[in-house]
Amino acid sequence: MRRSGKGTGVPELEPEVFDRVVVPVAMTAGPDHVLVYHNEAFRDLFGPRRLGLPAREVFDEPAAAGFLAMLDDVFGDRTARQVTSPRTTEGTAPGAPGPRHFVYSCSPVVTRHGPGVLAVAIDTTVQVTAVRHAEELSEQRHQALQRYEALMSAVNQIVWVMQPTGEIQELVGGFQDFTGIPWRPVIDQEWLAQVHPYDRNRLVHTWREAAADPPSMFVCTFRMRTATGTYRHVQSRAVPIMHGGEAAEWIGTTADVEDQWRNRLRERLLARVATVTAADDVPQAFAAVTAAVVPELADVCAVFLLPPQGLPPGPEDTLMATRIAATARDGLPELPPLSHEPRPVGHIAREVVESRRPRLLTFPAGQPPPGVLPELSTKWLRETDATSITLVPIVIEASVVAFAAAAACNNSPAPGPADLQLLGEVLNEVRDPLRQAIELQRTRQTALTLQRALLTPTPRVPGAQLSAHYQPASRTAEIGGDWYDSLVLPDGSVTLTIGDIAGHDLDAATSMSQLRSMLRVIAYDESGPDAPARSLTRLDRVVEGLDIAPLVTAVHTCLQPDGDRWHAAWSNAGHPPPLLLPAAGPPRFLEGEGPDLPLCVAPELTRRTWRHELRAGDTLLLYTDGLIEVPGTDLSEGMTALAAQAVRARKEGAPLAALCAQLLAAAADRRDDAAVIGFRPTAPPGRKPR
Repeated sequence: MRRSGKGTGVPELEPEVFDRVVVPVAMTAGPDHVLVYHNEAFRDLFGPRRLGLPAREVFDEPAAAGFLAMLDDVFGDRTARQVTSPRTTEGTAPGAPGPRHFVYSCSPVVTRHGPGVLAVAIDTTVQVTAVRHAEELSEQRHQALQRYEALMSAVNQIVWVMQPTGEIQELVGGFQDFTGIPWRPVIDQEWLAQVHPYDRNRLVHTWREAAADPPSMFVCTFRMRTATGTYRHVQSRAVPIMHGGEAAEWIGTTADVEDQWRNRLRERLLARVATVTAADDVPQAFAAVTAAVVPELADVCAVFLLPPQGLPPGPEDTLMATRIAATARDGLPELPPLSHEPRPVGHIAREVVESRRPRLLTFPAGQPPPGVLPELSTKWLRETDATSITLVPIVIEASVVAFAAAAACNNSPAPGPADLQLLGEVLNEVRDPLRQAIELQRTRQTALTLQRALLTPTPRVPGAQLSAHYQPASRTAEIGGDWYDSLVLPDGSVTLTIGDIAGHDLDAATSMSQLRSMLRVIAYDESGPDAPARSLTRLDRVVEGLDIAPLVTAVHTCLQPDGDRWHAAWSNAGHPPPLLLPAAGPPRFLEGEGPDLPLCVAPELTRRTWRHELRAGDTLLLYTDGLIEVPGTDLSEGMTALAAQAVRARKEGAPLAALCAQLLAAAADRRDDAAVIGFRPTAPPGRKPR
């Protein structure tokens, strides 16, 4: 820098400052655009050009007409311009290296030669070549475009020079227009106060790393407060000018990159939101939503699920909501645990739900207004010095099913309009997968309600314990196929049945109800030593004829009292074998010669009946594969584990009902639903069969 240009008030730019800059630079002076300077990089790109001549004589090739016109425009109105679509040198000038591609910009400057124009070019030959060879050089093209965007941003905004002492001078202005405060000659606390609180330490740390010995290129993207009070992302880039092995000064640029940063953020957030489609249930789906927006758009985000009936009828009635998911950024206190209990929310949240419009609330740090969120959440916001709450309704198929609450904490500034818009876009993007998760939950609940309504309590049997339990799967869709039944026949005998229908949905639950009812009728009408096989044969023909289910496995057992023992007869249609726990001795599976085919495969099949005698204290267990099936393992391993678990429960002296409950508890995290029904003689039945 030297004295101000005569009558302009603008510091003179010393052309030699660009001698070692890697981008081509040239300068002209006066209305005739006399070429007064070009650096080595410029000569490498365009060939030698004579200094001291008007630009129209120096750049006499036809392709330079646009460049000459831009020189006239920039010199005339003193407004910078740039060409972002690549131009091509023809290589006709003496010493020119041949056809090359470039983009350039022209900015008004004042040098010791008087007012003129600064021309900065960027060699984009690599990028253009990469585009033409995209199929084989796709990765190189991506890198070239990144370099192109970075370089273009470097010449499009503020240009500055920093001395080793920390003094900084603005070469190409714009700081005051952007921030609303005058240019600062040093990076002081007032300057750093314009940087977002979350970015200050990182900015200082990145600069110190670049300035360390040996110095390296400085690149940092951070948020600065604009003249309007909102924050925008800028990127500063600087390179050291070395003399004698030390950095004599730094030349840098600062450019507004908000649009590029926000586009990349949108892509990242939408990619995260894609994980919602893999969610198995509603809480997991909403948890994926909150994790997607923290920490980029909020310090904490929670989703409050509304009751199925929605808003209460009267405006004075309290709106209840359940905090179903929440995520906070690292460094904040641990969130209150999810209680899954509905809690009252305030009138502001109700207004958001009723209007279906988002709302931003700002307040002094640590002073969230009462009556917005449940008290437990409000207390946490007070402890974290929250400064704002954003409430966004989540609308699915014309109904508000939940609302999201995002907050800024630790004295963080409130989100700007662009942040609120992007938050709304992200929540809107997840409507379809959330709708699917909610529909799955409703279907599961319907199937579960139907199944539990049909799986009635077991009857009381004199001289024996009889107990049955059912447990839905831990995964949303896995519900509806397993069933059990028990029936006391007129002759005093007892039937036990366990079965599994292919499918895990509402259709499977409906088919189960039909099969169970039909088998009860058939079993009531069958008698004799071969009744189990005949009952399953008749059921097979009916199911096949009415096309009720695609595939069914079942074990049907008839237990007949006889003095001090019970005669057990059963037929197995492709189901895991019954487990016998003798009163004394090791457990064993009653497999016979193996099961017959499942139902709905070969209705004409002749089925077999197997027999065994039970004495007081023996336990017979029928179960579904949800108790023994573990992905990645063989069924025999699951059967061995089931027998061992049953033996441990028996040693503890557990009643039959407790034993069945323990077996189901051991399978709590399985992917399939599970059922078990057990029979244990306790004393002689008391009468002979008729």
